[in-house]
Amino acid sequence: MATIKELQDATEESTSKYIEAGGIRIHYNEIGTGDPILCLHGGGPGATGWSNFKQNIQDIASNNRVLMMDMPGWGKSEYPETDGDWFDFIGKVIEDFLDAVGVNQVDLIGNSMGGQAGLGFALRCPSRLKHLVLIGSQPTEAGIVIQPTPQEALANIGAYYGGDGPSIEKMERLVRSLVYDSSFITPETLRERYESSITPVNLERGKRGLPKRRDLYSELSTIEVSTLIVWGQEDKGGALEVGLQMLKLMKNARLYVFQRCGHWAQVEYREEFDRIVLDFFNS
Repeated sequence: MATIKELQDATEESTSKYIEAGGIRIHYNEIGTGDPILCLHGGGPGATGWSNFKQNIQDIASNNRVLMMDMPGWGKSEYPETDGDWFDFIGKVIEDFLDAVGVNQVDLIGNSMGGQAGLGFALRCPSRLKHLVLIGSQPTEAGIVIQPTPQEALANIGAYYGGDGPSIEKMERLVRSLVYDSSFITPETLRERYESSITPVNLERGKRGLPKRRDLYSELSTIEVSTLIVWGQEDKGGALEVGLQMLKLMKNARLYVFQRCGHWAQVEYREEFDRIVLDFFNS
């Protein structure tokens, strides 16, 4: 069990680790002991496991082993050449990562693309997933009729590496579109994400573009893992309609919507988010 001081004093550097998983060098941050929780970041430029979930560790790591993995091509993880569909690829990456860190079954929290990665893992290894939390994750565009596509945040992600390349100004525009309350945007947050977005691995991924992904609409009804779908009512990076679609199609799902909240519910409503997630994991 991590002490309050250990959790308060934790930094990216003090929790940073690397491991070889399925031939890929994966970077992750680890803190706490107990039942494992895997946290997966979103797909925006500069996103990492640490940057998406560092504010949550004081609650979720107090009695759990929290693993914040950088997906291949983000943060400090390698980005190998891949063929085929990304959902198949990332499902195997998560499987190999859990094997490497000695975890059999896991609770998984995924923000946006990280939640989509969790769905890829649920399709590949359902028996290894105890609970799944999806934050503004959009694995299908079927049935989106109210919110225009691409949503503002997704358009900003698509434009980030184009034109004259990455900049602090583009990063600020992107991050502002990810939150409802701009007071959560600090110069430190912008600088941290910008610096991460311009490493060689991240620039290479930006040049290649986002990986090819199939639409999961027809497969959602096969997923039986207990799932909590979390959405911000003002999310500009994922249509709430998709959350309703998943609620209808998935075998064992429930939906929790935050008012006056954007794409980062785990940031904007940290205390409430942590409480409902831990209660869900313990249910």
